[in-house]
Amino acid sequence: MAETEDRYAHKAAFQDFLDGDQGQGPYAQKIDSMIKQKEHRLIVDMNDVRKTSPELARGLIEQPSEYLPPFEDALQDLVRHKDPKFLTEGQEVHIGFTGSFGFHRVSPRELLSHLLCKLVCLEGIVTKCSLVRPKVVRSVHYCPATREFTSRVYRDVTSNSGLPTGSSYPTRDAEGNLLETEYGLSVYRDHQTITVQEMPENSPAGQLPCSVDLILEDDLVDMVKPGDRVQVVGVYRAIPHSAKGVTSGFFKTLIVGNTVRQLAKEVSAPTYSAADIKNLKKMKNRKDLFDVVADSLAPSIFGHDMIKKALTLQLLGGHEKNLQNGTHLR
Repeated sequence: MAETEDRYAHKAAFQDFLDGDQGQGPYAQKIDSMIKQKEHRLIVDMNDVRKTSPELARGLIEQPSEYLPPFEDALQDLVRHKDPKFLTEGQEVHIGFTGSFGFHRVSPRELLSHLLCKLVCLEGIVTKCSLVRPKVVRSVHYCPATREFTSRVYRDVTSNSGLPTGSSYPTRDAEGNLLETEYGLSVYRDHQTITVQEMPENSPAGQLPCSVDLILEDDLVDMVKPGDRVQVVGVYRAIPHSAKGVTSGFFKTLIVGNTVRQLAKEVSAPTYSAADIKNLKKMKNRKDLFDVVADSLAPSIFGHDMIKKALTLQLLGGHEKNLQNGTHLR
């Protein structure tokens, strides 16, 4: 009873945060934009939550399993109030987070036991991505003998909506009649697992980089590929390992993704000032341009002028070819 009252109190607080200033606040406009663009995830800045209520921000980071579900319930109620036809049966809206996470912004090496069941912000390089597969959320079954439909809801250890339900698939009803699965009426969710490794510049010298598995679902799947530098916000979870029906004291850890953002585009994108562009245009009139570019290649290596010029020609030279079938060759 106390847990239900706390959930309703948290939901009311989050509704006030999202629909502040009588529906004229910044997040009310973001919800309208989310509905217009047909998106299902609202990105919330943790700093805004901290300014409104430090207690709610602390609860989201320290106890996401208790604070995140009422936050998403509040968002879902507001979305249904603004546009009742936006969400169909089985569809949900989610909350994503960005902003400052303090000591909870870590690398895979810093994921220790004191961060279990808490919201963390992880940065690293994607090294492996699985295929996107459907995960059943609710199965619908038809009984030819009684001509009745039954359904069953499934939750695993990564779910925030309740306790795990188990993975047994019903084949008979309570009276022993055979059941037929209605795949078209069942509800599924996209599911993908990726592996994120700590960045080489952040790993200690002489040690192998650490990595951690992440679970991405719904609109977060297929957002990254191996080699991307990413920042991921999610809940750090522990999954018990059982062998022959016996659960050991060791746990496999992973992160249930909440927000995924690529860092490579922001880090590697060069920025040129007006003076830089002016100097680059001046260089094209220099007669020794080839020598200047060759000398700029590997400037820390002395000599080897001919090798540097050969490498420069390999990097910048070549004849452009456009084939009849539209293929472009450099």
